[in-house]
Amino acid sequence: MTMTSPVAVTLSEPLNSTDVSDTAIALLDDRGTVVGWTQAAEQVVGHSAGQVVGRTADLVLPYFVDVPTTAAFVERCRARNGWPGTTEVLHRDGRVLDVSLRISMLRGQDGAVQWLASLADPAALPRETVGESVRGPLLTRVPVGISVRDPQLRCIWSNDTMETHDGIPRNRRLGRRLTDAHPDAKAEVLEAVMRQVLQSGTTKVHEYRTWLPTSLGREHPFAVSFQCLQGADGQAVGVCVISSDVVESQRTRECLAVLGEVGARLGSTLDVMQASQELADLAVPRLADYVAVDLEQSISFGEGPPARIGVAGKRLPGLRRAGLASIRNGVSESPWMRGEVVVVPPLSPLSAVLRAGTSRLEPVLGTGSGGWIETVPELARRARETGMHSIMLVPIRARRTLLGVAGFVRTTNPVPFHETDLLLAEELVGRAAQSLDNARRYTRKHTAALTLQRNLLPRRLMGGTAGEVASRYLPADADRCVGGDWFDVIPLSGARVALVVGDVVGHGLHAAATMGRLRTAVHTLAHLELPPDEPLTQLDDTVQRLAEEDCDFPEQIPAVAGATCLYAVYDPATRRCTMASAGHPPPAIIDPQGRVTYPDLPAAAPLGVGLGDPCESVELELAEGSVLAMYTDGLIETRDHDIEEGMHRLGAALAQPDGSLEGLCDLATATLPDQDPYDDVTLLLVRTRSLSPGQMASWTLPDDASVVRSARDLAERQLAEWGLQGLQDATKLIVSELVTNAVRHGTGPIGLRLIRHRFLTCEVSDTAVQGPHPHRAGPTDEEGRGLFLVAKTARRWGFRAVPDGKVVWAEQDLPRPPVPRALPA
Repeated sequence: MTMTSPVAVTLSEPLNSTDVSDTAIALLDDRGTVVGWTQAAEQVVGHSAGQVVGRTADLVLPYFVDVPTTAAFVERCRARNGWPGTTEVLHRDGRVLDVSLRISMLRGQDGAVQWLASLADPAALPRETVGESVRGPLLTRVPVGISVRDPQLRCIWSNDTMETHDGIPRNRRLGRRLTDAHPDAKAEVLEAVMRQVLQSGTTKVHEYRTWLPTSLGREHPFAVSFQCLQGADGQAVGVCVISSDVVESQRTRECLAVLGEVGARLGSTLDVMQASQELADLAVPRLADYVAVDLEQSISFGEGPPARIGVAGKRLPGLRRAGLASIRNGVSESPWMRGEVVVVPPLSPLSAVLRAGTSRLEPVLGTGSGGWIETVPELARRARETGMHSIMLVPIRARRTLLGVAGFVRTTNPVPFHETDLLLAEELVGRAAQSLDNARRYTRKHTAALTLQRNLLPRRLMGGTAGEVASRYLPADADRCVGGDWFDVIPLSGARVALVVGDVVGHGLHAAATMGRLRTAVHTLAHLELPPDEPLTQLDDTVQRLAEEDCDFPEQIPAVAGATCLYAVYDPATRRCTMASAGHPPPAIIDPQGRVTYPDLPAAAPLGVGLGDPCESVELELAEGSVLAMYTDGLIETRDHDIEEGMHRLGAALAQPDGSLEGLCDLATATLPDQDPYDDVTLLLVRTRSLSPGQMASWTLPDDASVVRSARDLAERQLAEWGLQGLQDATKLIVSELVTNAVRHGTGPIGLRLIRHRFLTCEVSDTAVQGPHPHRAGPTDEEGRGLFLVAKTARRWGFRAVPDGKVVWAEQDLPRPPVPRALPA
């Protein structure tokens, strides 16, 4: 071993005592008895040397109780909270203090052992925002040399690290003074400092520079502290010399500073790709020259559970590159860009990390698994071109799941990664994992909410022959994109269409779930072909029943959920629109000339409030090309503006009848204030159409059995005129059965109407109120098979009530035009 020349030792001016971590010390024997005390220790816990020396350490350290030896106490500390770390000490005045505790084993002659306990007040230490889980291990990696000398300055105790600092082996150190081990003038200076400490009982800290025993070249700086050890009588019993590597201390402080900065900057986003990029950006160039963050593929899209840690024997999870950063422009080190799937070589350290879920350090690239890098030629080429020479791979873990892997690479920096770098990388990735896990869970919830909303609202609006439609939906809960508003366009018989807009009180998932149940109820009621006021009456009962079902116990008074709804039915054959409202704002009607009106609808209470106000229907005639705008109050009401002002603003935006409906939707929603909405916004626009006379044919027939043949002939001639001869047989069967039922069960004249729109509709009206009810006829029954035959022939059939009776209808698909066959090339 190369010995340190005493000439190479130089003393500087005294340093601040906090530059050496071991500030307050006590010397313990192997049984835990205090044999040496310092003034700094008295300042921390309030006990003087006379009160502590000769007693067991449990006077100060409560966890020392029932521990037979100091070594056992050290093991207990390691098992409880890692080592070193914060622990509790008892102050003389009864307070319990949290201090940073570190205990080092010292060896003497003949194999004797004593222990040096250092106590540091956390308030006196630098305040990095780093937890003890990483701060303690980082501090223990700083080599600290310790020796204890008696009043004659002979070394009686020493640890192993001291030899690496000054080059003096243990057998030459123990029992000798420093001037005996290395006679030199500088050694005399050091001993002079020790004598001053023994005489004053104080602490002195200096910096000295020397060449490390294992290296040649530049001097290496050390910080050394000299503390007086006192006995039970308060007299000096020795001096403790603690030497700390300044370079490693500075590196540790830099690591702690990086972690402190990272802690303040991570977690600013709930996007997993952006969170991954934040991690890469923060690590370059502080820790590495190039960083790649790869996420397990399900994480990026919020679909499916992430991989569990420890997938040995199973298929490795797929990775997708999510974060990239480099000191080079263009990130020339990476064969894969953000968003691309990453190739995982089977025998690489990356595959080992994925299987075991533990970090991997390769100080020299390629030493961990042979020539694994050559199995990916493009990666090997880039490694040679950029000078990759040292890598660290750290799994991104959270909640027993593997979120991905972060790779750290050095290219320009010639110093290989070491264990301290890996510890820093693990802490950095651990903090990022919390942010990524939050982003992952948000992405999954966001995806689930979007799926829920897509399933609750109509995916495609079909106005059919009745009109052109467009819509907008802007939830107030923008994070989850769900709310309680809904809209619908429901095709009805005879080319008619039902138009619905509703608003459940509140927003979020609960309101959306309630909305979904109401929307299903509206669909069921709409197909009963009832006038608009009757479905709203039924919905009122439904909302009250849902509120009762949400009660936790029968005696609980149901909470008023409440919902508003506007229901309208438009008939393109007559251009009549019938509508009713349950506490909902009236629609805006824009005629072809751009005039805007709001019809005066009878007032009715919202659904579910239990006031019992009946809804009333209003019938209007709309000119062809009119725009009917149905909306929720979130579009017209804000915190700073009332409803009347909002309705005026909406009407001004829509007063452009020639514009496209999509453009009108954009104009209407653009009028909203810039502030965040506090209510959901829904808009449904319908530009009305009408059926031309050539699309309809109607006749009035007498109430006579002989009329059935005439009805068949009329239908046959009309289909021939429309070029629908292929539907003649089926249509004649439907007409025959429906007209026969009207003659048999009704009174007065019979109406027959054929409508050619998206389908061929046959309608037969009579004055009877009772609707038809099909039943299965027996083998000997002479009646009861007519509606059964109609149901088998038509694509859909039903009936609806009208003011003077009922209409029974049946639809058939129109024949599709022939598809031209392609000629051979």
